Amino acid sequence: MKLATWNINSLNVRLPQVLDWLQANPVDVLCLQELKLTDDKFPMDAFTQAGYHAVWAGQKTYNGVAILSRQPGTGMIRNIPGLEDPQQRVLALTVPAPGGDIRVICAYCPNGQAVGTDKYEYKLHWFAAMREWLKGELDLHPRLAVLGDYNVAPADADVHDPAKWEGQVLVSGPEREAFFALIDLGLVDSFRLFEQPEKTFSWWDYRMMGFRRNAGLRIDHILLSNILAQDCTACVVDKGPRGNPQPSDHAPVIATLKD
Repeated sequence: MKLATWNINSLNVRLPQVLDWLQANPVDVLCLQELKLTDDKFPMDAFTQAGYHAVWAGQKTYNGVAILSRQPGTGMIRNIPGLEDPQQRVLALTVPAPGGDIRVICAYCPNGQAVGTDKYEYKLHWFAAMREWLKGELDLHPRLAVLGDYNVAPADADVHDPAKWEGQVLVSGPEREAFFALIDLGLVDSFRLFEQPEKTFSWWDYRMMGFRRNAGLRIDHILLSNILAQDCTACVVDKGPRGNPQPSDHAPVIATLKD
């Protein structure tokens, strides 16, 4: 079984690329972030024709998340319960799987803009609320996967130039602490379960030929509960779509689980 995540940075613009990718990579679940469209504009028919069910939480111009699945899911939750936040950043869905149902959470974590700003403080507050909610989700769903754009590069190995980025948003100490606070609940960074090529990233700035120079960050992650991590046989970043004309600035990340 394959679970994937991809920040597509506008589904209106990238829909053909997403459909092409799904045809070439028929994953069982795909979590999308940054839809940048309202609920009524979601292209459900296109995904139905591609063989997928979908749930989504849209927002005009910004944010927005969706979960595509081969089998229909149940128990959808939209947004973090108890957190008053108009931004559409989180969906949860339980999907059937050969080894038992998997609770899938799709998350588009805040960017934070810059250290010390209101948006940075919002990011840390959001991560704290996410952690409190995930505690309960793990208790209810031991087979849990949290996929998405976390907007955190957990370690210097996930940064093309650590000295240049030191202390900046996406790599600052408090952000990394917030990320590892999620890990400490009983989650595993599936990418780091395996030996990986050095300087493997999932995001590259559009500016200054970031992708061509491989000046990127690994900020898109698939965190698995300990039970699911035992069944994980691979986790890779597919850089191919980042080379498309008019690409997203992110690449898909795919985790493979034993059936």
